[in-house]
Amino acid sequence: MQGESGRASPGHRECPIGGARPSVDRRARSAIPGIVLAFVLAATPTHVAAQQLRNGPGGEPPLDLPRIDGSIVIDGLVDEPAWAGAALLEGVVQVPDFGAEPSQRGDFLLAHDGEYLYLGCRMYESDPDLIRITTLERDVSPYVTDSCGMRLDNYNDEENSLVFITTPAGVRTDWTFANDASGPPNREWDTFWDAQGALTEYGWSAEIRVPFSSMGFQIVDDQVVMGFSVTRTIVRNAESIVHPAIPPNWGPASVAKPTQLRKMILRGLEPENPVYLTPYVLGGGGHTHALDASSGRYVRGNEEVMELGADLRYGITRNLNLDLSVNTDFAQVEADDQQVNLTRFSLFFPEQRRFFQERNQIFQVPLGFNERLFHSRRIGLVDGRQVPIYGGGRVVGRIGNWDVGFLDMHTEAHGAVPSENLGVARLRRRILNDASYLGGIVTSRVGNDGTYNVLYGTDASIRLFGQDFLTINWAQSFDHADEETLDLGTLDRSLVRLDWQRRGNDGVTYGANLIRAGEQFEPGMGFLRRRDYVSGTGSLGYGWRPGAGASLNRYGFSVDGNFFRRNQDDSIESGQFGLTGILETRGTHRITTHLLRSYEDLTRPFELSDEAVIPVGSYWFTEVALAYSAASGDWFRPNANISGGRFYDGTRLSIGFSPEWAVSRHIRLSGTYEFNRIQFDDRGQEFRSHLARLRTELTFSTRTSGSAFVQFNSAGDLVAVNLRFRYNPREGNDLYVVWNETFNSDRFSLDPVAPLSQERALLIKYSHTLTLGL
Repeated sequence: MQGESGRASPGHRECPIGGARPSVDRRARSAIPGIVLAFVLAATPTHVAAQQLRNGPGGEPPLDLPRIDGSIVIDGLVDEPAWAGAALLEGVVQVPDFGAEPSQRGDFLLAHDGEYLYLGCRMYESDPDLIRITTLERDVSPYVTDSCGMRLDNYNDEENSLVFITTPAGVRTDWTFANDASGPPNREWDTFWDAQGALTEYGWSAEIRVPFSSMGFQIVDDQVVMGFSVTRTIVRNAESIVHPAIPPNWGPASVAKPTQLRKMILRGLEPENPVYLTPYVLGGGGHTHALDASSGRYVRGNEEVMELGADLRYGITRNLNLDLSVNTDFAQVEADDQQVNLTRFSLFFPEQRRFFQERNQIFQVPLGFNERLFHSRRIGLVDGRQVPIYGGGRVVGRIGNWDVGFLDMHTEAHGAVPSENLGVARLRRRILNDASYLGGIVTSRVGNDGTYNVLYGTDASIRLFGQDFLTINWAQSFDHADEETLDLGTLDRSLVRLDWQRRGNDGVTYGANLIRAGEQFEPGMGFLRRRDYVSGTGSLGYGWRPGAGASLNRYGFSVDGNFFRRNQDDSIESGQFGLTGILETRGTHRITTHLLRSYEDLTRPFELSDEAVIPVGSYWFTEVALAYSAASGDWFRPNANISGGRFYDGTRLSIGFSPEWAVSRHIRLSGTYEFNRIQFDDRGQEFRSHLARLRTELTFSTRTSGSAFVQFNSAGDLVAVNLRFRYNPREGNDLYVVWNETFNSDRFSLDPVAPLSQERALLIKYSHTLTLGL
């Protein structure tokens, strides 16, 4: 199998076709059943430890959340009598001046009725005409439009959090964070909940209602403990308000860090446990063109599509969910962003398919540089193209003190790739303290032609003190190719990693990472850029905030470096040393500078294109970069970057421009243009690339939207068009109309001349969720 850049990927070798089914490696036979048995025994329900009830970051004691009587109509007005029994909370400014009084008054009302969790927002404005509603787009960032919402550590595990946000227009945003919000959010996660906003005489208001059945929780001693924060953004002032008083030391994600949330106690929860059945129907057609070698011309193939399928979700317990899927389909997923690869290694593309987003953090075993032992894009995608999935199932949640995740899918055959069964099992539990865990993972990839790849691993993340964390990984893989290499040592088929870091943006931060990957280590369902190497990375940084009233909001400076050594001959393959500086204004405009010194040792030529080839040799080169990022709440954001310097034995100039324009709350335009020019004057060679993206988002209402995404990549001389229309009257009910087409932009340079339209697909998909058991 090829990597996602089209180059060979060390993360998964192509499986040869044919031959008798080989027997599994004797060490794999002995190791894997024992691990699986240990997982099963460990996951057996046991006594759940008492839940921690610490104070919040500002000394706030745990909140005994009141249970209210009476109905609340979700119309955004916060005017029902039942709200009188809710807890009244007030926030403080987080940025730009932490701890200050908000520029505008705001009241948060939080309560539950046993079935739902409610948040009411009364947001006062001295001049209501200044309320900013920049978009009606679903899952919009809370920092581009006025908003209010809450973050929940619903399992009280101090590791994962859910985000529920709405705006004066009632736009809904639901995200998830993992690993104590130390990375970006999962923006593709969706669940069942309601929200509405309204403009009022005093400003604006909003109501949020989240069913407890949509989030999961754990009952210990007849009560539920969750972490929470409530927030408001006033984008015209670049002002964020939060309760409890969480400092901004970790950036915008600070308000979602489970270790910083205030605890609340809920009693008398009586959630329903419905079954959600979502059948779908898909119809459409299209064509593709392929060059026929015998006739020397392009042959058109037409295809019609008519499919039925269904997804089912059932809450086995209050904190354990089962998902089943038959004829799994992702026709509505937007196309990946095109990228230009100027490295020798595979590019990473994030998961966008919603089915694989449900609490996907349980399956994550990150290794740095986007590398991971399990990457769900290895299921149902080959070279970026969808492979039909017969179906599968997933169980995610908690059993006793254990986080549990099991996933199993079965795909059709595609070209040289056989029909496969792909599975992953993951267990994890807290140890030592609330921010540390010990876990294990098993992945398997079995083809119907006898090929297979199996991996097992263990990992631990330990909070040593403060925000200092030590992470340890061990993993080992076995596959059909190992039959001829049984004399390999343990390290040859293994990966081991040690990582120590102090998390945060403010104050002193540092990190050190060491990885060794063996020659035969192959995570068949993971993502690795390199193989058979030892790497080390280190970083040291310092960030500080000048204080209230300063024109600059934050300064930052860091030094980092890394090296990659080949195990084969102990030679250095790559190395980098960099200096980075950051200035952020009070209005959250940001300027970043970067100086990078690189070393590359090529043992074979590096082809950028047919016209530009870098010969074998060792190279030192230096480049500098400057980037500007506009404030997220501005109507127009002219983001830009430029970099230049040496590149191997040549020179490189890169220019990028990524403007965003909120024309109105109904129209949002964004674009990207990237230009790369690499020259090798001594050899008379040159490489140029142009990459352009234009995205138009039309939101006619919170239920109806459309988008147009057009991309041009000169490296492939292709123009890709993705048009989508969505009607979403309620969560779980969707009508999609999708048009995908790829055009040859330089077809007359080919012999024979290529068709204008390389491929086209027009699809209509309707899904409707039935709620059973209520």
